[in-house]
Amino acid sequence: MANHQSAIKRIRQSEKKRVHNKYYAKTARNAVRKLRATSDKEAANELLPKVTAMLDKLAKINVIHKNKAANLKSKLATHVNKL
Repeated sequence: MANHQSAIKRIRQSEKKRVHNKYYAKTARNAVRKLRATSDKEAANELLPKVTAMLDKLAKINVIHKNKAANLKSKLATHVNKL
């Protein structure tokens, strides 16, 4: 266990950040899963901008990598266009 006050604080901060990031990453994964499962064109067109914005925000705050966000957005757009 850490002995220094700064190390103890860093452990506290990193745990708090980990839980926060885990929540938002899981929420985004569920949104992507929901969009992929959608077979209705109108519902998918309505959902796509929301999911895209969510992925952009997560990439901006480094919860997910920017290239991963770009790849997901591209695949989702392709999926919606195929409907």
